[in-house]
Amino acid sequence: MKKITYLLLISVVLCSCNKKTNTGEKLNTLSEAEIEEGWELLFDGESLDNWKLFNGGEVTGWKIMDGILENSGVGSDHGGDIITKKQYKDFELSLEWNVAPESNSGIFFHVEEGEVEALYQSGPEYQLIDDNGWPTELEASQYSGANYAMHVPEGTEKVSANTWNTSKIIVEGAHVEHWLNGTKVVEYELWSDDWHERKAACKWAEEPHYGMSEIGSIGLQDHGGLTKFRNIKIKEL
Repeated sequence: MKKITYLLLISVVLCSCNKKTNTGEKLNTLSEAEIEEGWELLFDGESLDNWKLFNGGEVTGWKIMDGILENSGVGSDHGGDIITKKQYKDFELSLEWNVAPESNSGIFFHVEEGEVEALYQSGPEYQLIDDNGWPTELEASQYSGANYAMHVPEGTEKVSANTWNTSKIIVEGAHVEHWLNGTKVVEYELWSDDWHERKAACKWAEEPHYGMSEIGSIGLQDHGGLTKFRNIKIKEL
C-alpha cells in the first residue's frame, strides 16, 4: 500500500511539473538554446518571487492556477497591479495571455514607483483587450497590441476572448516594437518629437512622469476583468 501511495505521489509531481500548452510545449520553461541566449523566466508557474505590488509589498489578489498566473478578475481595488522586483532598460519581453469576455489589461515597461499613484501614470502600456467582444466602441489606439492612447496597432487580426495570444515587446534605447501573434504591429521612438506631440494630444498630457524613465520594472495590470498569463520570459539586450 505504501509503495502504491508513493508511486501515485510521484505521478502527481511529474504531471504538475510538465504542464503543456495545446501545442505540446511545456509551460513556463526555457530551452537550452534560450538559456544560452540569456533568457530568464519571470514566472515559473509556481511562485511570484520575482514580483511585488506596485507601490506595495507582497503580491495579493493574484493567483496561480495549474501553472497560469491570473489577476483578481474584478479590478485593481481587489488585487492590485504587479511589477517585477528587477528593473530593465533594454530588453526583449515575451509572454502569452488570455482575456475573459469583456475584459482588458496591459503590459507596462520602464515603470518607476514613488512618483505616481497608478501604474499607468508611469510606464508605456501594451494594450490587452477582448477586441471583438468589448461592449462599447473602441478607439483605434485601444485595440490589442496598441501603445495605449498613443500608437495604433496595424497588420494583425483582432483578438477574441478566451484565446491564447503571444506578445513581444522589444526596447533598445529609444526604439520600441510591439509584436502580436508573430506580427510587428507598433513601432516608435520614445522621446522623439512625434512621441511628445502624441503625448501632448492625448490623456497623458497632464502626466509628467508618463514614459519618461529610461529604466524600470515590467508591470502587469489588474483591471477590467480576468486576464491570464503564462510563459513570461525576458532577455536583456
